[in-house]
Amino acid sequence: MDPTFGGPVAAVHAMAKGLLDEGVSVDIVTVDSRPFSKSVRGESKEGVHWWCFPTQWPGHGMSLPMVRWLRCHVNEYDLIHIHGVFNFASFTAVRTARKAGVPCVVRPFGVLNRWGMERRKAWLKNLVFKWLEKPMLDAIQALHFTSDEEAEDVARLKIKAPGFVIPLGLDLCPYNQLPSTIQFDTKFPDFRADKSILFLSRIDAKKGLDLLLPAFKQVQSKHTGVKLIIAGDGEPALIDELKNLAKELAIEDSILWTGFLFGRFRLKAMAKATVFCLPSRSENFGMALLEAMAAGLPCVATDQVALSIGAAKAGAVCMTPVAAEPLAEALNALLSNEQMCRDLSVKAQKFAADFHSMSVIARRLKVFYERLCDSSGNLAVCERKVVTTHLRKEKTTVAKGAYHREGRIVPHRSAAAGHGP
Repeated sequence: MDPTFGGPVAAVHAMAKGLLDEGVSVDIVTVDSRPFSKSVRGESKEGVHWWCFPTQWPGHGMSLPMVRWLRCHVNEYDLIHIHGVFNFASFTAVRTARKAGVPCVVRPFGVLNRWGMERRKAWLKNLVFKWLEKPMLDAIQALHFTSDEEAEDVARLKIKAPGFVIPLGLDLCPYNQLPSTIQFDTKFPDFRADKSILFLSRIDAKKGLDLLLPAFKQVQSKHTGVKLIIAGDGEPALIDELKNLAKELAIEDSILWTGFLFGRFRLKAMAKATVFCLPSRSENFGMALLEAMAAGLPCVATDQVALSIGAAKAGAVCMTPVAAEPLAEALNALLSNEQMCRDLSVKAQKFAADFHSMSVIARRLKVFYERLCDSSGNLAVCERKVVTTHLRKEKTTVAKGAYHREGRIVPHRSAAAGHGP
């Protein structure tokens, strides 16, 4: 459960804790992110037990000790909730659960979205999907999507398992009052800014930093004292490419590259920021955006961040197309208008509390689990026990001709009608 893998890991932690508060016993099984580790690590955190197994093929989730453990213990659980696809560990977990007759749910977290399928090893993904992933997903009890947009995008793959839309949640307590920025200032003593824009996410091609940098160049022409904080880590080659772009734009002296920020340092970065921006080309949810909204930051996000669509309708996010010019216009508007920032801040926090507090989401997950277990003839509700396998690979997505939302079956909009992906 390496926190450097960002939103997906944070979501699993929050989900497990929320379910525990709802009376659901949760164990987490995962593979070690450290290459060539030898030992099995086990630990209990806030009442949630988790096991971390060594891998024999780093990067692909191949762990024979985990396979043996699952075979021995899978019958102790009422349901298996798998977070990830396109790796050995998720495939094995589904196969083991099916043989034992234990209901199985898969949360693909964006990997099967069109953007990822077509731009990341497309020929290999399509081959593996056709012969391994799709037959596996066809046979499970349900798919867990975190947004309507994710479900609709994956509908093109015609997976037989029904899909349920339940968004991600967040423990809002740490965000209600942001910490002092003293430690942030101590760690980055040379950073001084009248106002600052925060990007806080994994650094990846789909995150749109190549759009944010030229947008920031335009912002600086109107707001000379503003600086950009880029908080995250990623492939060194991509980071070097982005830093070179910043030099070409002559904005490198106005950018702070913090690297990955752990724990409360994320909150300190938010406390330091004036505005948050997530310029992604594809996000099946947008956990970083939810964190920023919960912290009360005025937020700018593209219309390809699933969370921003509903939030923008509620006036809680400033949403733009995926392009540098509109990003710059939105950022300039916020940096020039304190009242607009205050209004966005209040609405963002209300939106996060009303729809994405972990207590609200955990209750929905519990009902979801109960329905699946009851339909499979498993234990009574009061005895529910869930194992969640978090697989640190990429993100994925799938659906059928209909998906469930708020307890109802909602038909996918037809691509033939011009609404589909």
